[in-house]
Amino acid sequence: MDWLIDALKIAIAAALATTFDDNIYLTAFFSEVNRTFRPKHVAVGELLGFTVLVLVSLVGFVLGLVVDSTWIGLLGILPILIGLRNLINLNRNESDQDKSVNRKRNSKYRGFESQKRSLWDVIRDPQTYRVSAVTISNGGNNLGIYIPLFASSTFPNLAVIILICYLTVATWIFMSYHLTHQPGIAFILSRYASKIFPFVLMWLGLRIILDSESYRLFLPKI
Repeated sequence: MDWLIDALKIAIAAALATTFDDNIYLTAFFSEVNRTFRPKHVAVGELLGFTVLVLVSLVGFVLGLVVDSTWIGLLGILPILIGLRNLINLNRNESDQDKSVNRKRNSKYRGFESQKRSLWDVIRDPQTYRVSAVTISNGGNNLGIYIPLFASSTFPNLAVIILICYLTVATWIFMSYHLTHQPGIAFILSRYASKIFPFVLMWLGLRIILDSESYRLFLPKI
């Protein structure tokens, strides 16, 4: 069962580090819920968008089946670089121009005009995919982490990682829904979490490199 404990540690770290900021825009979407726009539009849209990110990342797992694991482990450099970038940008404030752009982008997703519908109708509703579009556009870091992580994982480890990631996303959906009337809390949590997650990402990258023994590629041959 040691492999399961290790897989859970990695899965939880990856899930938290890559999906935590989802609660910010999810809270914004839930704040728009009214008689004609229901929470299921947000939940389904988020899950569909996240599924697209997972499917794209599975390319890494397929790659890991045909390429030597030692070389695959070099992809662990990506999470390290992402963590370093986040750490460098940690204290940079968003510019007024960026805020203006973000306000315009957020306003684009306001005012859903869908009726109360069944789950199947929600899945087919183009409005749902506006939420998915935000999830996917916000998923650059997800791909940068998941692709090397999946590539260096065995099938049992991969199953655990994906399960934990989906459970974590479901948790953010639940929390964001209940934070609708207190959206400031989500931003406060994100501010403090941003100081921790760069180190989590770098740890994940280092773990991938060490587990794959990729560092041996740089050691002199005796």
